[in-house]
Amino acid sequence: MDTEQGDGWAVASVDSLGSGPGFRKIRTPLGVTAFGVNAIVLPPSYATNPHHHERQQELYIVLAGEIEITLAGEPRTLGPGGLARVDAATVRSLRNVSETSEATYICVGGADGYVGRDGVSDAGG
Repeated sequence: MDTEQGDGWAVASVDSLGSGPGFRKIRTPLGVTAFGVNAIVLPPSYATNPHHHERQQELYIVLAGEIEITLAGEPRTLGPGGLARVDAATVRSLRNVSETSEATYICVGGADGYVGRDGVSDAGG
């Protein structure tokens, strides 16, 4: 699936945004402006450098494979569907635990806070 866009929406797949290991930029191709978001494909056994942020909190969502996320020196292993919320100042690193397969996760980051429930039903009736 390529990126499709309409008035007020956009759809794509992680695979349509790139191939092989590395970053798959989501924000720009889909026109996301309210938060940062990327998909990351880690090659077998690859580990990221430890890092933290000045302002943004991040949410990690594992799509495929198993990822060990080390938070403030404590490792946790997450499989598909696994989630981790990490505050800006918390040092984190990620490692693909597989020696043979890639692992994929999405990282969403933001700093402006939660909007709250603001949904409005457009269902007729």
